[in-house]
Amino acid sequence: MNAPRPTPPAHLGIAEQGKLHALRGEYEVALLHYREAMRQAVRRNDPEVFFRHYLECAIEALEQSGSWPEVLDYCDRALAHYRDHPPPDDMARRDLASIHQRRGVVLLKSGKRDAAREALRAALAALPTGQTLPLTSQLLRWLDSGYHLDPDRITAEQRRWSYFSVRTGQVDARIATPLPPGHPGLSPRT
Repeated sequence: MNAPRPTPPAHLGIAEQGKLHALRGEYEVALLHYREAMRQAVRRNDPEVFFRHYLECAIEALEQSGSWPEVLDYCDRALAHYRDHPPPDDMARRDLASIHQRRGVVLLKSGKRDAAREALRAALAALPTGQTLPLTSQLLRWLDSGYHLDPDRITAEQRRWSYFSVRTGQVDARIATPLPPGHPGLSPRT
């Protein structure tokens, strides 16, 4: 006999609802959901993996909404953390590489080609042996070839390489839970 599945924590459903909003381009509402999910996960003292995933979703929403200065600020703080606490294992080195990659992508979307190239090269240098970042490699090839890359083309390439973790087919709408009416930040019709 199969044991009943445990009820997922409420923050998981709230984050899934945020993902549904993000997929519709409703990034501000998605951010409200991700931030509430992070608060609940921290308050419950749940494993850090939840917080880190929700943070990644929030950073993606900021990037896709064009809030590039906020994304760069996050990247700079994360890089400062790794300067003070060098990555101890391959998983942390992969995380460091992905932060450099995100920074490089956002710099490139902002038109800062030289800084983007530097960040993308740092991403490849930070990778553990044998791992790759196909998006980073592709963008560097295009930069080195002198191609013009506008934000829409870069975003298309991000989607091609599954850069975004919030994407169709990766969201469980069955457990999605909207924030209650009257939640701070929600408009009456959200």
